[in-house]
Amino acid sequence: MAYDDVFEVIGSFGRYQKKIYVLQTLPIVFTAIQTCLSLFILFAPDHRCSIPDLHNDTFAIQGPAHAHLVNQSVPLDIHIHSSIGEGIRYSRCEMFHHHNNSTPDRSPIHNSSLYSFECRRWVFDKTEFDSTFVTQDNLVCSKKLHRTHATMAYMAGLTVGSLAIGILSDCYGRKRALLTSTVLYIVSNVSLTFVTNFWVFTTLRFFSGISVGGLISTAYVMDLELVGPDMRMLAGMVYMLFWGFGVLLLAGAAYFIRDWRYLNLTLALPTVLFLSYHWLVPESTRWLAVRGRRDEAEKILRHAAKINNRKCPDQILVLEDKDTSVGRVSLLALRSSPLLMVRCIVICLNWLVVAMEFSGLSLNVSNLGGDVYLNFFLTSLAEIVGFLLCIPLLNRVGRKPVYVVSLLSGGIALVLTIFPILYGSSDLGWVTVLLSLVGKVGSSAAFATIFLYSAEFFPTVIRNSALGVANFCARTGGMIAPYVVDLGQVVSGDVGRVLPMSVFGTCAVVAGLLSLLLPETLNRRLPETIEDTIAFDRSGRMSGNIEMDIVARQPLNGPSEKEENVT
Repeated sequence: MAYDDVFEVIGSFGRYQKKIYVLQTLPIVFTAIQTCLSLFILFAPDHRCSIPDLHNDTFAIQGPAHAHLVNQSVPLDIHIHSSIGEGIRYSRCEMFHHHNNSTPDRSPIHNSSLYSFECRRWVFDKTEFDSTFVTQDNLVCSKKLHRTHATMAYMAGLTVGSLAIGILSDCYGRKRALLTSTVLYIVSNVSLTFVTNFWVFTTLRFFSGISVGGLISTAYVMDLELVGPDMRMLAGMVYMLFWGFGVLLLAGAAYFIRDWRYLNLTLALPTVLFLSYHWLVPESTRWLAVRGRRDEAEKILRHAAKINNRKCPDQILVLEDKDTSVGRVSLLALRSSPLLMVRCIVICLNWLVVAMEFSGLSLNVSNLGGDVYLNFFLTSLAEIVGFLLCIPLLNRVGRKPVYVVSLLSGGIALVLTIFPILYGSSDLGWVTVLLSLVGKVGSSAAFATIFLYSAEFFPTVIRNSALGVANFCARTGGMIAPYVVDLGQVVSGDVGRVLPMSVFGTCAVVAGLLSLLLPETLNRRLPETIEDTIAFDRSGRMSGNIEMDIVARQPLNGPSEKEENVT
């Protein structure tokens, strides 16, 4: 019998699995926090050049309203959107230098030449934040893209962590990978609190991304290996809800803690408790069995059966004499079917777009106008709504309809933000926020669905490799997202505000239309070989028993095909 038959003995999701599942999934709360934390610690408040020789200069001191303080070294310009309202204010970036060219036949006024240069000191609007790393290191004007680079460095670390710690997980065990990621998370994020240099800050964010990438992939695999086949879809969806709870926790913490150092430290220190997992969380029994450490796996399984109040035979794990494993197959085997090749490309493109949209919409809340905390809170709620919608619909309606409708509805809503922003008045700001929330619900539902959809589509012989490529595409989308969000820094005015959501929405609509080329996978047996998948493409349904296990044989970064022979 296959390894999954073990769950008929110990129980599919008993008291033991519930306890370990919660422990293993709790770190995901903090991975969500770190992924969205850039929005707050790298927030760029409204700002202007500091007036020379004016002590106690504050952002509220502006132009004609404070005529007695006007200094000709700082030019005036028209300002529309800020906490001080519409009107004239000092320049955000530019100062004047008066160079004296004295000659006997010219007056003092005509003897001076005016040169402009970027100011070296700024004052910031503290309405929403007391301090961010941007205000501390003056990452504005010519340095305004530095914060985008820092966010991208985090996303790059996320990519490296998913791949590198995934390999560590396969070679040395899930538990060791989880603890390694936890230690790296604690060191990088606690150290970040005391940093003053931008490049050190960016480097630590990169390592923070590595730790988060490792925690996300390792915890996901451990969760799916912990429960029986009939519970894996629900386990994957609840996993996403832990992420949603994390962003809600960040919204509340950021609202009450307005200094970036205290905010970061407050959210990083609790993860020290996860070091106790060395004693509280066992190694994955599936991994132990595949590695031939069946005595250790047997001991853990018998303990699980005892906690679940289940009777078990003298020996749970038995290695079959006959080796029925499938030989190693390269991804190049996809070339045997042009249709299959096209569908694989479509899935990888969808991973890139969904991850870019999902991450980007959370980072884009500062461009929506209004209260950034309220916008982020509503966006976080929309994220959870998207996850919850998937749970009843995926098994009733099907994977493909849920995925396509989620992408198209969310994408169209984002594209429609063009009208209230470009053609509406400031009173229609709530329409923009509402359309953005619909887009977030759609992207969240699509993000949760594509995990399940992809695992059910790829054949077993290449599932791990194919999901690894898809995961890499998703991380690439995550690295692109902050640059799309900051298009408003390059293009000024309302056009700059609408560009990020227009790009996200257009990409989502294109990806949704392309996904119509994909087959439905609900109630279909998982394909084992390339030939099975080709036959699936031709007939639309494979013969044999229905299998609902989304990763029964090969989860992302999971064990080798020899796992099939462990009982």
